[in-house]
Amino acid sequence: MLLVYTHKITPRLRYTFKQICNRIIGVPVEFTTKVEDFIAHESLKISYTRQPLSHELFIRSQELLFEQGINDLDINVSDWEDTKCFFANGEQSALPFDIFAATFYLLSRYEEYLPHVKDDFGRFTAAESIAYKNKFLKQPVVDIWAYKFKRLLQSHFPNFEFKERQYTVKPVIDVPSAYLFKYKGLMRTFGGSFKDLFSFKLKQLYIRYSVLFGLKKDPYDTFKYIINRQKNSKFKFIFFFLIGDLSTFDKNINFQKQPFVSLIKQVSDYSSIGLKTSYFALDNIKILKTEKLRIEKIINTSLLASRHSFSKLNLPESYRNLVELEILEDYTMGYINEVGFRAGTCTPFFFYDLDYEIQTPLKVYSYHVLDYALLKHQSLLDKKMILQQITSEVKKVNGMFVPVFHNYTFSKTNTWKHFKALFNIILNTENEK
Repeated sequence: MLLVYTHKITPRLRYTFKQICNRIIGVPVEFTTKVEDFIAHESLKISYTRQPLSHELFIRSQELLFEQGINDLDINVSDWEDTKCFFANGEQSALPFDIFAATFYLLSRYEEYLPHVKDDFGRFTAAESIAYKNKFLKQPVVDIWAYKFKRLLQSHFPNFEFKERQYTVKPVIDVPSAYLFKYKGLMRTFGGSFKDLFSFKLKQLYIRYSVLFGLKKDPYDTFKYIINRQKNSKFKFIFFFLIGDLSTFDKNINFQKQPFVSLIKQVSDYSSIGLKTSYFALDNIKILKTEKLRIEKIINTSLLASRHSFSKLNLPESYRNLVELEILEDYTMGYINEVGFRAGTCTPFFFYDLDYEIQTPLKVYSYHVLDYALLKHQSLLDKKMILQQITSEVKKVNGMFVPVFHNYTFSKTNTWKHFKALFNIILNTENEK
């Protein structure tokens, strides 16, 4: 056990140390404000405060973990060996930066509470983040800092045996529309047909009716392929199905249609099932509750995980609604147009509510690659290189890599050419050195 001496034990301090120590480097941690308890402890120990007590392993603390509320912080990012960091310390500190304050800043999404420019959908963008501006978005810096801290402990306590975690992948399959043409109803089918006709999309019109008459497979019906990949992979996929009402933003088929219900049940035999919340459920807990009850009725069990449409988050309200409805996992945290680590980590973490200063039960699985973000890289080689760069960073710290692909990503549409190969590369990364 690691004992941390500090001048004040706060919820922020507990949250941050438990994430770094318990969940990343695998060391239980406890805290004390009593010098005599600290001196008597015979295993791992550090002091995290303003000044060292004596000649112990000392890391100088910034004020962030002892504050409350949100302040406009002056942050200067500097190089640190093979990475970057901020909240520099004095010479007395065993680490040149307060990695705990920096970790809390990133995991709490502190910067998303501060004034920033949103995109057309009201989303926090990568360009607004400290990571993008300072060129460390493509590194899981929280995990890198944690491993630096681990090496520091190992050098001072060489007889202590540390647990090693294993690299893993958590593939996310997003299903905003299970089928492109099937089960859409007469009005939507005729409307789509007229749109194809007047837009001179005659090939699409031909495919539409070939599908409807059973002559061709629906382009978005790639579930057999995905399930086969699941059967041959040690990594457990999680599917997010949209079952919200039809709207301008959400265009899936009616959740009551039996073929759709059967599809969800079939997928649940092999993979985990989550709820892709509709656009309007994001700000309306009543709609969110309705959709939660719908999918629970289909899968005959409590809903574990959710993912918001368009990867949109309004902090802290979006996550508070999930907490209130006892949804324990979320897979929305990430950037749609950039590959990288929005929260600076490849380790799941709990949502910390900055307004109430509490750690909530909601575990956040921040995703690192969205299929759309790969489209900006023109060639297949470029796509492979960026995937290799990100997975390599995750493997260095034995983290969890979370990619998001859509069901239509595996279709034969030219836009998604080679994406099956990219998905297979991800699944095979465990076997690479």
